[in-house]
Amino acid sequence: MISTAVISYGISARTFHIPFITTHPGYSLDVILERSGETAKEKYPHVIIAKTFEEVLNIEKIQLIVIASPNTTHFPYAKAALLAGKNVVVEKPFTNTSSEALELVALSKKTGKICAVYQNRRYVADFLTMKSILDQGLLGQPVEFFAHYDRYRPSPRTYGLWREEPLPGSGIFYDLGPHLIDQALMLFGKPTSITADIRKMKSYSQVDDFFDVKLEFDNLIVTLHASMLVREMGPRYMIHGTKGSFIKSGEDPQEEMLKAGMLPTGNDWGKEDPTNFGLIHTEIDGKVIREIYPSLQGSYGMFYQNLHKTISKGAPLKETPEHGYDVINLIELAFESSRLKCTLKVG
Repeated sequence: MISTAVISYGISARTFHIPFITTHPGYSLDVILERSGETAKEKYPHVIIAKTFEEVLNIEKIQLIVIASPNTTHFPYAKAALLAGKNVVVEKPFTNTSSEALELVALSKKTGKICAVYQNRRYVADFLTMKSILDQGLLGQPVEFFAHYDRYRPSPRTYGLWREEPLPGSGIFYDLGPHLIDQALMLFGKPTSITADIRKMKSYSQVDDFFDVKLEFDNLIVTLHASMLVREMGPRYMIHGTKGSFIKSGEDPQEEMLKAGMLPTGNDWGKEDPTNFGLIHTEIDGKVIREIYPSLQGSYGMFYQNLHKTISKGAPLKETPEHGYDVINLIELAFESSRLKCTLKVG
């Protein structure tokens, strides 16, 4: 059993982390940092409620600290945890600067402790399905990839207000960009250049609420897009290749299921509704096909399954701090590209 502490008891902790920790037999949720109140006790009466991060660090039995607190805390908390001899999971964005990310990469190597970035969007139905399609070469050589993470939120937030305050790591690009950038890197590797348009679209916005980012590869253009003012959603993903196309709409069901209080258990967890399956139009063995392509089953729990194997058995870490650095490096380049209104090379 890996003794685990979760930092904060906000939406991220309650939705994306604790359900998968408490339903995995290899983890023991022992501590939750909740600075004001003890509402976590109502659902998890056995846990210790810590009031300061330093208190968590001083609990000797804790082996893993999951940092799901606001973005400004990610780097200092992760650094302190590694120096205290703890393994760490850091919510995205991994850090707010690439220099901070590099420091955590070096510190993880120096201490011999795990520092994992929580990229749960590698374990959703649409991404797993697209990766399988590309790995099989069903579309030929990919030439265009479009990923949209649009929402309709014309009014200010009623929760997570810090995300819309002008603080380091705030804004839609630091919030949603890490998902889309990490997916692009996992599918296609490192781009050669980046062109970005990051801006404020809503009249009251203090931080960016729109981005359109183009990553260029050899004979491939990847477009990553997000807006808070899209009421009628179009396709979420589109891949066009030399042999065919794949079009995917809809959203992976896990987040809404978790928010509704469902536990991630049973054989049907993460299965997508068939009405959201994608459309493939391509040529296979000389025959043109145009048909619905069933989605693979996703589960954010795959992250914690993989992490358990890494901590307990020494298996290779799948979500490395280097991956976190790669994402933050591209985020910084994108902001610079948008500011200068030009294309920048990716070093």
